[in-house]
Parts: sequence; structure tokens; C-alpha cells
Amino acid sequence: MRTAKKEAMDRVAWLERTLHSAFAPEHLDVVDESALHAGHAGAGSGGHFRVVIVSGRFRNQDLLSRQRAVYAALGTAMQSEVHALSLRTLTPEEWSDANH
Repeated sequence: MRTAKKEAMDRVAWLERTLHSAFAPEHLDVVDESALHAGHAGAGSGGHFRVVIVSGRFRNQDLLSRQRAVYAALGTAMQSEVHALSLRTLTPEEWSDANH
């Protein structure tokens, strides 16, 4: 029998693999925040995740285009496995500026 913790770990691993494949990020941080949302409407239909992704593929894209690209990479998981997704999408230059 699968536990909720194991399913959450599987979702994080899947998100990491999918985003690595689509964006070849220089930095990727995926955090499962589902436990923070337990009991609210829709919480049982998928996980809540916070993602920071730094990729050169975001150059020359506005914020909306970057987020659409992430949603497209995740495909139908956005309708089942992922209930909520907080995104921070940065170019390597933006990441460097933010961390210095």
C-alpha cells in the first residue's frame, strides 16, 4: 500500500525529471507544500508545489511565456497530479543578480 508521503515523493521526483528534461535548468528546487494545505477545498485532488527553476531557455521570454512553457511541459499532470503550482522562473542572469 502506498503512503501519502511516498506519493508526494514520487510527484516531486516526477516534477524534477520532467522539468530537467524540458528546460535543462542550472538550478531547480521543487518543494511539496501539500501538507500546508491539508483540509482545504481541492487539496485531495493533487499536490501543492513551489518551484524555482533557472534556465537559459527563459531568455527573451516574458514571465507569462515562461510560466506557460512550464505548464505545457507538465501537460495533463496539471489536471490531476498537481492542484497548485507556485512558480519562480528565472534566467541564469536573473538568478545571479538575485543572489548577489
